[in-house]
Amino acid sequence: MTRSTRPGFGALIYFAITFALGAYFTFAAVQGDYGLFRRVEITAETDALRQTLGQLQIEIAALENLTRRLSDEYLDLDLLDEQARSVLGLLRPDELVIR
Repeated sequence: MTRSTRPGFGALIYFAITFALGAYFTFAAVQGDYGLFRRVEITAETDALRQTLGQLQIEIAALENLTRRLSDEYLDLDLLDEQARSVLGLLRPDELVIR
């Protein structure tokens, strides 16, 4: 009795499983938690956060400057006068307020 030259059912299952695993790993490499798309998202988010960090550092430097100018060691009288006028609503007796 001669065997047929057709591949057996086991070989078909082997190639189907191999193809399914290959498709799964390819999908995971592209769209998974550590895939290419997620990496692009993380890179874009990093750039946006770096811009925000730069803006916040500029704002902190400005606030530190104002704080230093109002400290006991270095008192800027013009800044103190401006802050008293804006926060407390103080005026000098010789000033007129126009609203």
